[in-house]
Amino acid sequence: MPLPDPPPGTPGAAPSADADRAAPARPATTPAAPAAPAAPHGAASSGAIRRGVRSFVKRGGRITGAQERALAELWPRWGLEYEGPGHTLDLPRAFGRTAPRVLEIGFGDGDTLVQLAKLRPERDFLGIEVHPPGVGHCLLGIEREGLSNVRVMRHDAVEVLTHAIPDAAFDEVLVYFADPWPKKRHHKRRIVQPAFVALLARRTRPGGVLRLATDWQPYAEWMLEVLNASPCWRNRAPDGRYVPRPPERPVTKFERRGTRLGHLAHDLEFERRD
Repeated sequence: MPLPDPPPGTPGAAPSADADRAAPARPATTPAAPAAPAAPHGAASSGAIRRGVRSFVKRGGRITGAQERALAELWPRWGLEYEGPGHTLDLPRAFGRTAPRVLEIGFGDGDTLVQLAKLRPERDFLGIEVHPPGVGHCLLGIEREGLSNVRVMRHDAVEVLTHAIPDAAFDEVLVYFADPWPKKRHHKRRIVQPAFVALLARRTRPGGVLRLATDWQPYAEWMLEVLNASPCWRNRAPDGRYVPRPPERPVTKFERRGTRLGHLAHDLEFERRD
């Protein structure tokens, strides 16, 4: 189904044998007018994703020497820079080919991203994360596995999606174990909001898949309500609720920790409507 017109002004989670292969060509950005997300179902009248309210808090955190080396030496090989409004990434050039693409938003330490990219070499994976230690850890994993089908960005995912990604760029989008922001006064910080899922719909091809997981039951219900209300997405669960964990999704350390605390993980799967 066609998307409604977007609202104006919408602003923007050991070296291998391949380690010595030549670095891929640096990604190009092409000037383009930023595409705004479609007006969401059930959003506020402005339809905008409010900047100043972010789904993450930048924290210092401890960074290891190896992670610092990765950020200094490996970033030029696998990192993509966010250049701001008016510069759209040329993803086929960034990856050196045209292939089905998967986006992971808020990849944490990158273990899931690296494992999936290793299992699915026919697909290209873009991961977005803001925290330097996690980005460094991910780069080390990419180097260790000798992967050529992964690129990473270190920036706010909403701004990247709003300004740097063309429409229908992804075949699959992953949002695994995002911060649930459990306190009611912080619910506005949750990344899954009507405006955000409308933005994701514009950047996902028709028939593409959005997969989410959380071990926080109230947040699972929140995501279910937001996505079931969206005209852009169709729930793939027969009963309109949750799906079994996809066999290819690795069990993350956050999920294992939640299991120890008695939290049951919930998986959601939605298809982008035509």
